[in-house]
Order: sequence, then structure tokens, then C-alpha cells
Amino acid sequence: MSRRLAVALMAVLFTTLLAPAAFAATSTTNSETSENAQVLAQAAEEAVTGVVTGDSGPIAGIAIVVADLDDTIIGNTVTDDEGRWLVELPASGQYQVTIDADTLPEGVALRDPDRTTLTVNVGSSRTQTVQFQIGEEAVGRSFGQRLASQIVSGIRFGMIIAITAIGLSLIYGTTGLVNFAHGELVTLGAVIAWFLNAPTGTGVGLPLIAAGIIAAVATAGAGGAIELGLWRPLRRRRAGLIQMLVISIGLMLTIRHLVRIWFGGGSRTYYDYAIQQAIAIGPIRITPRDLVVMTLALIVLVGIATMLTTTRIGKAMRAVSDNRDLAESSGIDVQRVILIIWILGGGLAGFGGVLAATVENVSHLLGFRLLLVMFAGVILGGIGTAYGALLGSLVVGLVTEVSTLWLPTELKLVWSLIALIVILLVRPQGLLGRRERVG
Repeated sequence: MSRRLAVALMAVLFTTLLAPAAFAATSTTNSETSENAQVLAQAAEEAVTGVVTGDSGPIAGIAIVVADLDDTIIGNTVTDDEGRWLVELPASGQYQVTIDADTLPEGVALRDPDRTTLTVNVGSSRTQTVQFQIGEEAVGRSFGQRLASQIVSGIRFGMIIAITAIGLSLIYGTTGLVNFAHGELVTLGAVIAWFLNAPTGTGVGLPLIAAGIIAAVATAGAGGAIELGLWRPLRRRRAGLIQMLVISIGLMLTIRHLVRIWFGGGSRTYYDYAIQQAIAIGPIRITPRDLVVMTLALIVLVGIATMLTTTRIGKAMRAVSDNRDLAESSGIDVQRVILIIWILGGGLAGFGGVLAATVENVSHLLGFRLLLVMFAGVILGGIGTAYGALLGSLVVGLVTEVSTLWLPTELKLVWSLIALIVILLVRPQGLLGRRERVG
């Protein structure tokens, strides 16, 4: 195993140790918010609101109870015919929102049965959206149908991870840097798109597609600025990889807390494509939104593959990633190629963040939660190669989602890491990596 791969594995271990804190800090789950609920919520100065929806649409008659941290009940309500609910609060602060799982219809359940109560921070004069992740309606569905749906979910998740991980892999291949701050570019893209998509008064009011494109361009610029302002000067001063790894952790924490100051600590949803009813395509049930996400991800991935194999800059990227010294001696401007990789990686990270937040929700911890599976996908496929990152991410996505058919949802990331360990034991260089001689 090469020294670079050893450093990367150390990075994954470090991320694994930090990951539980990130999950503990998350106060809301996957959300499906309606625009009408946002309008209704404007009537209250401080309030919590949400929408309860399943595969067949909104669910009425679900009991919701809101209490403070001393378990004093503040209010309770039931969802209306559109699945909406709203509870006004006496003041800002922390509150516990509980869904009565016994009021869910037969065949409908929470994906995580242990998360019936969520803790949420509500700011002054603000309405906080709180959503409970409802599982698929399993009544009348065979194991084969559920397996097909989870495979599609795994492919979708893997494609999103691949988009975010390609830049991470190329950056490592050209500079040797294990960039912990890459996940924060994912978060930055999702947050910028949220502000651009939010209605006038809160944001700009752009359609989500336009907001996502602008967010990707903004994160591409951020990636280029970080390279020119930080990493290039450090390389000129011959900073070691360990020092640069520590600096990337500091950059990660700085960006995360700046985003939290700007965006807040809660989770929110985009205002477009909020509530959608799943459609049946053969044995698969999928929402139109997820179909659009997978189509866009496929277009981007095919575009990146075409660029890497047919264009001069793509071939230069692969040459620098394979052997930087040989590429430089052949006349390739290595510093220019590295800058383009940082711009490309930042744009892909931001776009991947928009896709991930469209499927789930927007949070200042979104990128950090995805960072572990990004590292897993990159190392599994063969660190430093774009195609390896794509293949490894798809494997991680499939293992993660399909494992929920037999195992609790909260353990799905564990099995993706077990798959990583097993494959590395058989093929230490990764699925598409090359063997290296030591000594």
C-alpha cells in the first residue's frame, strides 16, 4: 500500500471518529415541504410546521405534539387533508416535536422508528420546518419490488456521491492533498441554491434549476479562489502533506461555521418540487423529482467522462494525475491544470450538493455527512482516478440502500464501510487502481 493511500485511510478513520457528532447535531430528517405550508406559517411569529406525506401523497389525521425541553406541552395538532400541520410557539428557543406513530395508516411507518421525537431550534420571529421521514408503503409489495426500488435508490445515491467525489479524487491525484474541506463546498452549493430559490423577502425567488446552476458556478469560483489563495502559496513554500491536511481540517471548520452563521443550524427544504406522488414504472416506485435528479446526474457524469477522454484539457488532467513530473517534462502547464481541476471539483461539489439537498434537505452539515461516503467511494474505486471514484461511489450507494431491506436504516453506512474493507482486503489498490511497488 502506498504512502498516499495510507494517508487517505487515516483521513477516513479521522472522519469516522467525527461522524457521530455530526449525526447527533442533526435535528431534522428528510423533508417534503409544501409551498402552502410556508404561506400558512407566516401567520405566526415563532412556529414549527411541516408536511407528512407518503408514497401515495399527503397523509391526513396524523397527531403532532410540541413540547419544551422540560416536557411541558406547548401545543398539539393533526395534519389536514394536504398533510400540513402548524403549531405556534410562545417564544424562540429549543423545542421537541413528536409524531404519534400509532396514528399512521396501516402499511405506513417511519423509516427510523426511533426518531419519533425531533429537537429543533427556533429563532426569533422565525418558522422552523420539521419533517419526519416516512417509509415506503409495503402493503401488497413483494420483496422483488422492494429490492428493485432500493436498487434504484442506491444508484441515485451513488450517482450523487460520484459527482461530489470526482473532484476530490482528481485533487488527490494531482496534488496528493486529502481535502477535508471538500464536503463544505457541497454544503455551500446547497445553501446558495436555497437562498436563490427561497421566495422574495427571504431569498431571490429563482426557479430551483436556475438556482442550482448559479450555485454550481459560485462553488466553482470558490474552489478556484481557495487554490489560488491558499493551496498554491503553500505548495510554493513546500508545505508537507500532513501540514496541508491539518490546514484543510481548519478550513473545513471555518467554512462550516461561517455557513451556520449565515444559514442557521436547522434543516430546510427547497421550495420547488416539494410534494410529489410516486409513480410506478414496472416494479419500481419513484417520484418525478428523483427521475430528474438521476437524469441530471447521468448527464453530468457522461459529460465529465467525455471531457476526460476526448478533450486536450481532460487528457492533461489524466496525465498530471498519473505522473505529475512526467507530464510537466512533456510541456503540460501543471499549475494551470491543477487550477482547472479545483474549479471543476468545486463546481461538481456544489452541483452534487444541490442534488443531494433536493432528495433530502439543506443543512450546514450536509457536506460533512456525505464526506465519509465520498472518501469510501474514492478509496474503493482506486484513489486518484475519476473513473474509480465513479465506480466506487456506485458500489457504496448500492450497498448503503439495499442493506436497509434487512438491517436498520441507521446502520446502512456501516455496511458500506464493511464492503470497502472487504474489497480492499482482496484488492488493496481499489477496483480501478494500479499496483505500486514499495522499496
